[in-house]
Amino acid sequence: MSIEKQISQIRIGADIGGTFTDLVLMRSDGAYTVRKVSTTVDDFSKGIANGLAILLDDEQLDSDFVSEIVHGTTIATNAILENKGVVTALVTTDGFRDVLELRRLRFPDLFSLNYTPPSPLVPRRRRFEIEERLLPDGSTHIPLNEESLKSVLQELEEAGPEAIAISLLHSYVNPDHEDVVARAVRDRFPKKYVSASIEVLPEIREYERTSTTVINAYIGPIVDRYLQSMRSRLEEKEIEAPISVMQSNGGIMSALAARRAPSKIIESGPAAGVVGAHRLAARLGLSDVITFDMGGTTAKASLIEGGSRSLTTEYEVGAGISLSSRLTKGRGHALKLPVIDIAEVGAGGGSIVRIDAGGSLRVGPDSAGALPGPACYRLGGTDPTVTDANVVLGYINPSKIAGGTVDVDIKAAEEALNNDVAKPLSANLNEAAYGVYAVANTTMIRAIKSVTTYRGRDPRDFVLMAFGGSGPIHAAEIARSLGIKKVIIPNAPGVFSAIGLLEAAPEYGFSKTMIADPASIDNSDLESAYSDLEANSYEILKTEGLGDDSTGKWRRLADLRYRGQAHELTVSADANDGTDLTSELVERFHLEHERTYGRRASDEPVDLVTIRSTYHLDFEEIVPRSADSPTTKRIPRTAFFGREHGPLPTRVIGRGELRENRMRGPLIVEEYDATTLVPPNTMAQLDELGNIFLVAHVPTFRQEAPTLKVRLPSLMGPCCQCYVRLCPDLFYSTNHLHSCTIGL
Repeated sequence: MSIEKQISQIRIGADIGGTFTDLVLMRSDGAYTVRKVSTTVDDFSKGIANGLAILLDDEQLDSDFVSEIVHGTTIATNAILENKGVVTALVTTDGFRDVLELRRLRFPDLFSLNYTPPSPLVPRRRRFEIEERLLPDGSTHIPLNEESLKSVLQELEEAGPEAIAISLLHSYVNPDHEDVVARAVRDRFPKKYVSASIEVLPEIREYERTSTTVINAYIGPIVDRYLQSMRSRLEEKEIEAPISVMQSNGGIMSALAARRAPSKIIESGPAAGVVGAHRLAARLGLSDVITFDMGGTTAKASLIEGGSRSLTTEYEVGAGISLSSRLTKGRGHALKLPVIDIAEVGAGGGSIVRIDAGGSLRVGPDSAGALPGPACYRLGGTDPTVTDANVVLGYINPSKIAGGTVDVDIKAAEEALNNDVAKPLSANLNEAAYGVYAVANTTMIRAIKSVTTYRGRDPRDFVLMAFGGSGPIHAAEIARSLGIKKVIIPNAPGVFSAIGLLEAAPEYGFSKTMIADPASIDNSDLESAYSDLEANSYEILKTEGLGDDSTGKWRRLADLRYRGQAHELTVSADANDGTDLTSELVERFHLEHERTYGRRASDEPVDLVTIRSTYHLDFEEIVPRSADSPTTKRIPRTAFFGREHGPLPTRVIGRGELRENRMRGPLIVEEYDATTLVPPNTMAQLDELGNIFLVAHVPTFRQEAPTLKVRLPSLMGPCCQCYVRLCPDLFYSTNHLHSCTIGL
């Protein structure tokens, strides 16, 4: 391939983090160049445009050579978490204006008397009712009252919202009434952002459908302005390449589609890392992988199982959290759209460390962010952070990181930790810093358990793939605590999510509620239902320039439940040759229910609830490749590894030095974008693709760990004598002791 053709196919991945914005320039042969620039919190698009201009200049490339920019953003999530969405109104059926407050009456803290659900995104004074009513089968119970509609239009005029959400009862089965209302609202308010549930989520469940539609309206103008601002800033730099945006489900969509359906990019940023991990796992022949992404603000975990990414349609965002969990409900606002199943905790490199009122060490969830940042960056931050602890421990270069572009002040880190942690705990500086490291690990283990142990999966059956700016520092010890023997640190781990953006394919999902007994329908009925759904979706695909490409494929899914259950599980609905698909669906549901909840009820009737079909565009896979990245001068230093090992002289190497040699820790691998810590009793080696494999020595409790007799009155009740087997490598705390008793 000619140089000209390679250059003409350059693509850019841009991922915004709480501290850094990551940029990846990838050529058609997979060769890539990375840059990290400080996140511009006042306007995220400014950081991307400026950083991209610098990257192109460094590579001596003209902006005309860029064919596409793929972007992962948290702009939508942040607007909800910070309650900074636009003024929104809701139009609904007469008698149902309070559905956002009634919710599902599920309590995440079952025994908390002080639990208060998050306030609705639309206050009651801006929720308006129209006289109409459909029955569950779609038949008309009360016709749409035209005078009532006119009255609501006048009330909307007086309320003056920037966005309007429309969600009428049972519109998912009969859209006629809602379609009339939506057209009337758009005709009356052509400049307002209007979201109708029949366009956003034509599925059963009144609260979830209404909540999702409201979220779409609440963030719509913000996402619209943000993407337009990015377009303008790029054009100022003479960059005309089209912008694509990562969706929550792991596919990408055009910026125009994202502006129309912003609710689909809520988990845009975290999803990219999982996509990259999924692609890499397939290349390595790994089917079961835990992804662990630790950035500056949060740590995220997800599951690749049986070679497939884990998806869920049960997601909550708002009230300070964003989570996808089948077990914890009620903390945020419901979003019923396909989302990569990611567990997230507020523990990252920039997480602030403090001693709480009870004298316990706490890490996060608040973060120092890009500004003022960790104390060691000397950007105004004075609070100690996890990054400061890692600098003091010797894990992070004590003078410069990011190839020498970011200065590090170890004295500032020591001062912050000493004043706020070591002195209050009457501990020396190293012990205090290691305590921060261990507590951060314990916090992040919760995210991993959320997608494994809490879902009926044993983490020991998986390989841990760690990335993010801070993930490779903590991965080995987290793996050891969970009994995971193998850890993978991919190439360019600090910008891995940005690389994942460039490995994602266009993907568009469609769904339709179809409540039926699988035993009462045959394969032809089910095939016809899916075919109709896909045929009706082609008009939307054509607006994206898709649908006629022979490389595009449909992936079918189905939501099922035991009759009488309130929630469903999603299983594959792709047919196997020669099988009875309806019977196969039921069996797949039984297996998934047993795997998730530990039991199946084979004699109980099963209901099909929703069919789903996702269009994805296959493309020629390009394997990312990079050389050993430039970094600062590598000088051996002393690192502290807890009371068991204490301070040890530690080699500092580049990734390329592992190419010919298998090395035993302690060892530190320094790169431009991240640092990998190889603790004692851990082996490190490089594979053919340049990934670091860490093989930890995980003691078998029965053979190698001592047995200690420990009193745990706070955990064990009146009978407080118990025998606990402890791994000496674990941070000594009652939490770890208790975990060991339940088979960590």
